[in-house]
Amino acid sequence: MNKVMTYPGHLRAITVLGLPLIGGHLAQFAIGLTDTIMLGWYGIEALAAVTLASSYFFVLFLFGAGFGLAVMPMVATAAAEENETSIRRSTRMGLWLSLIYATVMMPLLWWSYPILIALKQEPQIAETASIYLRIAGWGLFPALLVMVLKSYLAALERTQIVLWITVVAAMVNGVTNYALIFGNWGAPELGVIGAAIASVVTQTVALVAVVIYAVRALPDHSLFQRFWRPDWEMFMSVLRLGVPIGLTTLAEVSLFAISAVMMGWLGPVPLAAHGIALNLASATFMVHLGLSNVATIRAGNALGRRDRAHLEKGAITVIGMSLVMSVLTVILFLTCAEPLISLFMETDDPQRPQILLIGSGLLAMAALFQLVDGAQVIALGLLRGLQDAKVPMVMAALSYWVIGIPASYYFGFVQGMEGIGVWLGLVLGLACAAVLLMARFWLRSVHEVGEVPA
Repeated sequence: MNKVMTYPGHLRAITVLGLPLIGGHLAQFAIGLTDTIMLGWYGIEALAAVTLASSYFFVLFLFGAGFGLAVMPMVATAAAEENETSIRRSTRMGLWLSLIYATVMMPLLWWSYPILIALKQEPQIAETASIYLRIAGWGLFPALLVMVLKSYLAALERTQIVLWITVVAAMVNGVTNYALIFGNWGAPELGVIGAAIASVVTQTVALVAVVIYAVRALPDHSLFQRFWRPDWEMFMSVLRLGVPIGLTTLAEVSLFAISAVMMGWLGPVPLAAHGIALNLASATFMVHLGLSNVATIRAGNALGRRDRAHLEKGAITVIGMSLVMSVLTVILFLTCAEPLISLFMETDDPQRPQILLIGSGLLAMAALFQLVDGAQVIALGLLRGLQDAKVPMVMAALSYWVIGIPASYYFGFVQGMEGIGVWLGLVLGLACAAVLLMARFWLRSVHEVGEVPA
């Protein structure tokens, strides 16, 4: 019979497991933030181009990251069942699928210019973005492999090492960016190209570090021993779970990517303001994302033990923690918009007043969607822990594509609200997803986890 954990017990357990994951996500976010800040110092056009390029890259990356995200609940459940063979098999096939996916996606990164032009981006911005992607695209291979191995370690509750590896990667990125974007310390001044090189170097360093740790700290799992041998049964299991998770993530991220495209139609200054506001909103979202990962791990453990009471109390606790964070973020964005946006610009930038004006409005909209954005990602985390992915994928696609994107276009361009209207569409899409996914978890999925007999 499972020991019944109290709500304070759940709070402590989620905090201990979640803080390193939140820190790891913030450190990962800091990598992109460093690019944004330094390129903002370098020039507004460079910032606009990399904002566009990053949105394009992350659409591809986060779909492929579905295989890593699938590994997390599979390993968590196998660990609860004390099945080391399944831990090794699922992780290894997650690595296989990530390598295959990155290989297939490389042409879209290499030949991105005509795609960006087809999306009606300004030719100069599109050309600079495509130059960035031709180099940064090679980072897709190590980035996806790191995603799988981090998920594997997090599911085994080794979250401290996930944090420290990401912190080291963020430091490497900052130093390399500072050298190569501006030409410091005797390095050539490469601008956008320097940022792309720094991105690849950073992902490679992270991969080397996480592989060394996994091999040395968990030798019994033998992850890379006879790595070349196929395991088609587990390959298909990871594929069946990873594809809907990846498509769900793709639906959400593409909502933001399409919003970047729409902002690009308004010009480089609105696009740059969008990039700044989105970075600030993303920073606070990392807390919810870390809590979502904890929800996945603990729901996966509950599934492995068939302990519904544990699942329900843990879900209520993590939802409450996310709600508190959302309220704090709303207060921050509504009271400190100008100083936050100013972090991304030089004080003498001639376009500063325009960006402050547009960015402050967008940040007010970001405050609106904090509650629903946090709720939908927590619900997704809980559902993934129960390996419930196909119906949530459909719910997400309907919310983001059928409601969010058309609403962004309607309010932004038909109603003439421009950037504010585009972001209002984001709020509506995320709100719909939050309602549908929470309903799915509480009305159906949670009831499929039975109690362990006494």
